Amino acid sequence: MDLGLKNKAYIVTGATRGLGLATARELAADGAHVLVTGRTQAAVDAAVAELNTLGTAHGVVADNADPATAARLVTEARNRFGRFDGILISVGGPQAGTVQDTPESAWRDAFESVFLGALRLARTAAAELTEGGVIGFVLSSSVRQPVPGLAVSNGLRPGLAMAAKALADELGPRGIRVLGLLPARIDTDRVRELDGLAPDPAAARAAASAGIPLGRYGTPEEFGKVAAFLLSPAASYLTGLMVPVDGGALRTP
Repeated sequence: MDLGLKNKAYIVTGATRGLGLATARELAADGAHVLVTGRTQAAVDAAVAELNTLGTAHGVVADNADPATAARLVTEARNRFGRFDGILISVGGPQAGTVQDTPESAWRDAFESVFLGALRLARTAAAELTEGGVIGFVLSSSVRQPVPGLAVSNGLRPGLAMAAKALADELGPRGIRVLGLLPARIDTDRVRELDGLAPDPAAARAAASAGIPLGRYGTPEEFGKVAAFLLSPAASYLTGLMVPVDGGALRTP
């Protein structure tokens, strides 16, 4: 199946590892040009070096919480690739903790990066994209049901999902799609870190796997393939939806 990605140009934030990097790999391998971001030059350089073995990539050190980031990334994509077709907005997971124990400063910091930073990227992209463009958000299964011990994610990501769905309504008449992905237990550094907070990380992983109908954690590659499809022209009639990538773990419709 041809996804129609050849020579398209996408921005993928937070793409030096994990789900963002897995998505960038799939996009690059299918012929898209990819601009990736990360927090350090070393991480960005390593990701770009790998991606350039698959296709065409460029990297920028950027922080989603910086108000100047959004415009800088779109400008960089246009200057580097001569076009801009879409963005996948991925941010690192916020601090773990309960509602009561998480300090207000952590909520405020996460709002700046997870919510406001992501919304700023989406709004900037929306102003620059033309018909056929796409805006994707990497969210979490916490959009549908709370994840124990991740109070900040549980609080912010559902609101961002509703903002994304409202934006899909606003941009639909212009032929621009907006959607979200809801990963659950994908075998990334972040999820292994969360499992490591348990007294027995191996037991925590086994218990989580037992609650997944497919009986295992997903791989970043499996997530990346879904994300690349949703960003591609092959998914041209999909907008305003939140797609779980969770092995069937969510019990909501």
